[in-house]
Amino acid sequence: MADNPFNNGLDKNSANYTPLTPLSFLARAADVYPQHPAIIYEGLTQDWATTHQRCVRLASALTRIGIGSGDTVAVLAPNTPAMYEAHFGVPMCGAVLNAINTRLDAATIAFILSHGEAKVLITDTALFKTAAEAVKQLESTVVVIDIDDPNVQTEKQRLGTIEYEDFLTTGSADDAFPPPQDEWNAIALNYTSGTTGNPKGVVYHHRGAYLNALSNITGWEMSDHPRYLWTLPMFHCNGWCFPWSLAAIAGTSVCSRTVSGEMIYQAIKQHRVTHLCGAPIVLSMILNTPADATCTIDYPIKVMTAAAPPPASILAEMESLGFHMTHVYGLTETYGPAVMCAWKKHWDSQPADERARLKARQGVRYQVLEGLDVLDPESLLPVPRDGTTVGEVMFKGNIVMRGYFKNPVETEKAFAGGWFHSGDLAVMDEDGYLRITDRSKDVIISGGENISSIEIEDVLYSHPDVLEAAVVAMDDEKWGETPCAFVHLKSHADLSEGQIIEWCRENMARFKCPSKVVFAELPKTSTGKIQKFLLRDQLKNDGAG
Repeated sequence: MADNPFNNGLDKNSANYTPLTPLSFLARAADVYPQHPAIIYEGLTQDWATTHQRCVRLASALTRIGIGSGDTVAVLAPNTPAMYEAHFGVPMCGAVLNAINTRLDAATIAFILSHGEAKVLITDTALFKTAAEAVKQLESTVVVIDIDDPNVQTEKQRLGTIEYEDFLTTGSADDAFPPPQDEWNAIALNYTSGTTGNPKGVVYHHRGAYLNALSNITGWEMSDHPRYLWTLPMFHCNGWCFPWSLAAIAGTSVCSRTVSGEMIYQAIKQHRVTHLCGAPIVLSMILNTPADATCTIDYPIKVMTAAAPPPASILAEMESLGFHMTHVYGLTETYGPAVMCAWKKHWDSQPADERARLKARQGVRYQVLEGLDVLDPESLLPVPRDGTTVGEVMFKGNIVMRGYFKNPVETEKAFAGGWFHSGDLAVMDEDGYLRITDRSKDVIISGGENISSIEIEDVLYSHPDVLEAAVVAMDDEKWGETPCAFVHLKSHADLSEGQIIEWCRENMARFKCPSKVVFAELPKTSTGKIQKFLLRDQLKNDGAG
């Protein structure tokens, strides 16, 4: 075969090739829109020039304490400016950002810090108790930097030896940090809910973060300078890559430590918020806000929602208030949303209930996702597009994780056959839009948080009076889904529902605890396996599922 003439003398060089990284968006925003607001938080308005300087200072300060390529820097904080800055400052110096779920218990946080080999922990003083318990359980030392937020008026305790603002002063805004030599380098480490024991560490690379950040913009039709309200936790899949998306279009991050319907309406009224994301719980907050705390919406506000599929009626009600809804779907392993219910103009003429039904589907692949299909998990052949044949959702492309950190067995299993196996069950409609029907991993998605049914069962089984236990998802108007525990007690036992729930609260994060307990013998197969589908059917028949 003759040589390809386009390969002769037309090589990569510094003039025509730079590894892709979302960090480049920050420098551009500071260059082009230096005075435009990047962050609004309480009484603070911080422009892009200042934000860039602070991120460089963070990278510089980390470098000066020996943090560099391949080191993990963990952050335990709510949606504050420091958390946003960490999305740039940490990877800028070559380190890997590990944003930790603030709702986790100390034991799980300790596992994440240990497994992720965190060298530094940046933690908000409001989370002192949990952070201190977690650090105490570590076998190795970790440098702790405290975020002492002046907006928190309660008595605060310091865990570390230096405060975040003081730490920034040890770095220089004049230091230079070139892009990574390889766009495949890790940028972030995010932990799953741990469906079969300890959570798994999902590794993101610079290329995937760059591409998904841009796909958020094009798929959601975001124009320049949006005002984005942080109702989605930045610790959740790096805020679905939106910290980097906002830098790319010089948007404004409206930050808040807490989320409520009142806060959302206040931000809309005060800051003219244009975009926000969240699980169905956020929609519920908006819809159930007291009338005297709402405001008239006289301009379009775009809302992106995911997690447990929101009921069509909820989507319709949100639309009626002036919120333009977009339904997305993805996993930690796909940088957050990788599937979007792309809207088609001719659907506008459909009745409101039909529009809501169409919008409740998960949809089609993001522009930067190469492959999405519903396949037979054994043959890896696509299921018929008939809206009834169930298969497993599978992904392939640049926004699929590098793999699970220090877990080659699970990584190989996840990528078997050249596809990422999601573990989610779905059907494909005739028009090529997928619709989730169940989760084969038995993960419960409550308020946007993934909860492992197996983890709850382990806690239940640890009670001396519990003989058998099984946990399934139960529909919940507020949270989308909550755990329901089916418990078979030992013959001598006499426990109440409240006692079981209290046992769980004492042994795991409160948000993971079951909201309902049913005492009964558990249905099993001939081989002794608990038939969870019968438990789900029981809930539906009882009107609870």
